[in-house]
Amino acid sequence: MPILNNLMQQLVNGLALGGIYALIALGYTMVYGIIGMINFAYGEIFMFGAYAGLVLALTNYVNVYTALLGATLITMILGVVIERVAYKPIRRSSRLSALISAIGVSIFLSSFMVRVKGPNTRGFPTLFENRIFEIGNFQITIYQIVIIGVAGLMMLGLHLFVTYTKMGRAMRACAQDKDAASLMGVNIDRVISVTFAIGSGLAGTAGVLAGIYFNAVQPYMGLLAGLKAFAAAVLGGIGSIPGAMIGGIVIGLTEILGITVNLSEYKDAFAFAILILVLLFKPSGIMGRKANKKV
Repeated sequence: MPILNNLMQQLVNGLALGGIYALIALGYTMVYGIIGMINFAYGEIFMFGAYAGLVLALTNYVNVYTALLGATLITMILGVVIERVAYKPIRRSSRLSALISAIGVSIFLSSFMVRVKGPNTRGFPTLFENRIFEIGNFQITIYQIVIIGVAGLMMLGLHLFVTYTKMGRAMRACAQDKDAASLMGVNIDRVISVTFAIGSGLAGTAGVLAGIYFNAVQPYMGLLAGLKAFAAAVLGGIGSIPGAMIGGIVIGLTEILGITVNLSEYKDAFAFAILILVLLFKPSGIMGRKANKKV
């Protein structure tokens, strides 16, 4: 059944790409859920993670796990620094101020990487052999297995962290009502810093996975990836962690299916077409809730 085999092949391709988008989208949705701000710098943190993985991969005795762990830790620290320097001082200002600050951070990070590493695309070192497995009449590569597996494990780990840990409960309390959570003894600043650290770490991991998958990194790779991840977060319901996961996978599948039907020149437009449709017909997203304004 050629049609079924082709469908399965594109499903695997879409899951791998969607897993990368979902990891970035989780950062958007976590920060928005707690402080109501869109951190548009996550695309550049994704890029920074890819370069951190590249630098680690070029050193001797570093395997894929070390590169992933190192890039994740570096971007977690970067996320906390960005929050303390660029966002905390204007936390009580208007959302426009926060948006302008986020755009400024985004431009700074990409310009910094151009200055340090140059504007040209660089190949990502081969950390392990990309073998191909045939299942029936469709194929899956080691790279795709690693990307889907790592993305799935990190999403599961985040779900367990938010659901069962003390910090996770504090994060959910802040998402419901920061003032009430503060009165109950929750350290709001610490919760926000942890949220930025986790979101940035997920984006950094996604950057390394993207570098491995596409065998290329460049300073502006975070622009479209970040915007598509934002579309995924809105599709799933901004502020909803399961929604961000679903949204990322849907965006990845849509992009791959668009390529399959010979519309590859429009592949970057699909995410934004979905974003427009969601904002028109279901602004709260797939799993989002309508906000109840306090009077």
